[in-house]
Amino acid sequence: MRHMCALLVATAITASACQKTQTPTGGTEGAAPVTQAALVERGKYVATIMDCAGCHNRGSFSPKPEEGHLEGGTIGFEVPGLGVFYPPNLTPDAETGLGRWTEADIIKAVRTGQRPDGRELAPAMPWHAYSALSDEDAKALAAYLKSMPPVKNAAPAPGPKEKAPRPYVTVVAPDGH
Repeated sequence: MRHMCALLVATAITASACQKTQTPTGGTEGAAPVTQAALVERGKYVATIMDCAGCHNRGSFSPKPEEGHLEGGTIGFEVPGLGVFYPPNLTPDAETGLGRWTEADIIKAVRTGQRPDGRELAPAMPWHAYSALSDEDAKALAAYLKSMPPVKNAAPAPGPKEKAPRPYVTVVAPDGH
């Protein structure tokens, strides 16, 4: 009986030592801390599966896109009745990119479609789909975007299609939507 009690106590202690609980920062107690390099690498993966480079790169929608730069798209989106929008620079350039945005600003924009200045993101930005990002993945994405080399490249401001300075594609909702 004594051996049985000792075995049960040893099992309980081992299970308790191996158990990991969620911390307020999204990590787990007992797990190795996530390094900044690992966080950035995860963010790069998240940006890839979210296809950020599909729009926010030079030559997007052209026969020879330059994947992965994220310094802003060269082909815009016309949304009838709203105008033409060009994907902005996502690098941490302070003047033309996200350099003045905080991690919280980036996460809020990706999840809610609202920029720090209060302006809504263009309807072509699929933030509704990204609103379900886990806290961990959202922080990793922000860390990756902030880790990239800054590139000075201002995307054209939104405006009417008659004054579009670069090529664009038209996004039209089906009838009844």
